[in-house]
Amino acid sequence: MNARQTFLTRRRVLALSGTAFLAAAGAHAKTPAILQSAPATQQITGEAFATTWRVTVPDSGRPEALRGDIEALLAGIDRMMSPWRTDSEISAFNAAGAGGRPVSAETAFVADAALDIAIRSDGWFDPSVGPLVARFGFGPIKGKTAEEGAPPLWHALAVDGNRLEKTQGGVTMDLCGIAKGRALDLMADRLLDAGHTDFLIDLGGELVARGNHPAGRPWQVAVEDPRLNASGGAGVLKLADGAVATSGLRAQSYALSGHSYSHIIDPRHAVPVEGAIASVSVLAPDAMTADGWATALTAAGGNGPALARSRAISALFLFHDGEGLRRETTGGFSRFLL
Repeated sequence: MNARQTFLTRRRVLALSGTAFLAAAGAHAKTPAILQSAPATQQITGEAFATTWRVTVPDSGRPEALRGDIEALLAGIDRMMSPWRTDSEISAFNAAGAGGRPVSAETAFVADAALDIAIRSDGWFDPSVGPLVARFGFGPIKGKTAEEGAPPLWHALAVDGNRLEKTQGGVTMDLCGIAKGRALDLMADRLLDAGHTDFLIDLGGELVARGNHPAGRPWQVAVEDPRLNASGGAGVLKLADGAVATSGLRAQSYALSGHSYSHIIDPRHAVPVEGAIASVSVLAPDAMTADGWATALTAAGGNGPALARSRAISALFLFHDGEGLRRETTGGFSRFLL
């Protein structure tokens, strides 16, 4: 990929197949598809991060005036945090040796959040995992990988003001598991600043909602069935003031010599995630938190529910169970299911 391509390519299909189905009115059914129609809404759509975005507001909302601002915002995130771009801040940091490098306040903010989730998730979210992702064919980051029995490499990373720091040469930072969520939160801020109080934003299958659908109910989204050959939804979710992100293994995987390789890496064993886990959806007040924890809990596999309960994370786990699915919820997620 060249510098014009995005840092979120390896999560694109995952998000589209994992969270799916935008519940507003007035568009043709596709992924994300419309759950139901009426009353009328206004929508604007665009492309970013090798996926699509959509803003839905009540019919009187007139969101078109925000298109240029949203496109500039998303382009800025890409310039700062894309490992696919050799001219991005994160690529410059990854190519540098041990020490510190100045970055924008926004990159520092996201990097600090990534390291916080790494700590809180006991390392299941690993922002130093980029070279392992690349080893299995899902990313561009080259650098050091952790040795068995050694401390995780993210321990060598830090944020000091508007500087990223690393104590070892070759250590890299990958923000792909959290930056799209931050971009979605900033899109929501733009709508709020413009006076919109009721809206639903979809960025590659991750969603933020504020207020209500024009029908007077919460916005509704469906979690897609994560089984490879299945179609339709595995549940419908009420979303009023918060965000949902889904991570899963249905897409962005490949088979080789009878073995399936997923783009989600188990950082403790340095291999793609295996086992019964099919997808994890996380509800949170903001999309960046939901994005990061969805990645962490999927990487944790069968350990995910216990980890979510210990950190009070609201999540829906879908596990393969023969030809069916087994559902497990934590943190009150079931209250939001229809």
